This record gives sequence, C-alpha cells and structure tokens, in this order.
Amino acid sequence: MSRVGKKPIDVPDGVSVEIDQNLVKVSKGDKVLQTEVHPDIAVKYDAEKRQIEVVRPNDSRIFRSLHGLYRSLISNMVIGVTVGFTKRLEIVGVGYRAELKGRNLQLSLGFAHPILFKPPEGIEIKVETPTKFSVSGIEKQLVGQVAAKIRSFRPPEPYKGKGIRYEGEYVRRKVGKSAA
Repeated sequence: MSRVGKKPIDVPDGVSVEIDQNLVKVSKGDKVLQTEVHPDIAVKYDAEKRQIEVVRPNDSRIFRSLHGLYRSLISNMVIGVTVGFTKRLEIVGVGYRAELKGRNLQLSLGFAHPILFKPPEGIEIKVETPTKFSVSGIEKQLVGQVAAKIRSFRPPEPYKGKGIRYEGEYVRRKVGKSAA
C-alpha cells in the first residue's frame, strides 16, 4: 500500500469539493482548481468527515504509482485554494536588481538590456527589496515553473555565486585560477 496514497486528505471549512466521474474540482470563493484523474483510480469524498480518499483498483505497478500521484495532486489543490504557494528568490551580484513595472517583473542582470518578464494568469510577483522577490499563486506546479523560468535567466555561477537563486539555496563554490 502506498504510504502517501493511503492517507486521507482533510478538507478545511469553506472549501467545496466536486467529483464528476474522473474530474475533481476544488474551490473556495473565486479560487477554483481542477484535475483529471485516471478513469480506474477512484476518488471518494466523505462530506460528514470532510475527507477525500483516493483508492486504486489493484496492486499493479502503474496503479501504485498513480495512487500517490493523484493523492498529492488533490492535496496540493486543497492547500492551494486555502493557503496558496510561494517561492522566494534572491539576486546576488553587483548591480543586479529586480523591480515591478505594473504587473511585469523587470530584471537587470548584467546584460546589455533589462529583461521584462510577464507572469502568466494566476501568478503574482512581489518585490520586497531590489534583490529579493517572491512568486506566489494557487497552483503549485505553475508557481514552481515560473520561479524556475525566472531563475534560468541568470542561474547562480560557481565561481562568484552571482545570479538568481532560491532563498536558502546552497551554491557549491569552485576555486578559480591561482596566480603563479
């Protein structure tokens, strides 16, 4: 039995869950997330206990892997509509900075031109200081993808550590050339 898949998902007050055949829809207010589940995986919602349970038909390899996957996806949907997800990034380097231009993020990363990043719908970017900013939203996968895209503009390099990194990320440093 999957350790992840067998745990029930607690649904907080104010969150509504709709299960229509293989479509699971989780909503709270104007925040709505939905995912399509494999037709053989059963998703059951107990309104009395306010719990969602994911059940697999048998112990074949494919269903064991899908069991934990769909439980995690549905759990992330519940967390997303209640709390949301945030990735914090920091910029290291002299003259490197970030600022908001309307809803867009403008990055000065040592290139000849500034980079203007337009976040997709459902993603909010906040700049706390010129070198620290956060990406937040209700969809975990989209928040991580946007944060990775922004980091890819100037990933941290191993010699001086300059670039965009996640908050708390360790960059393994290398020793440069030694003068003779």
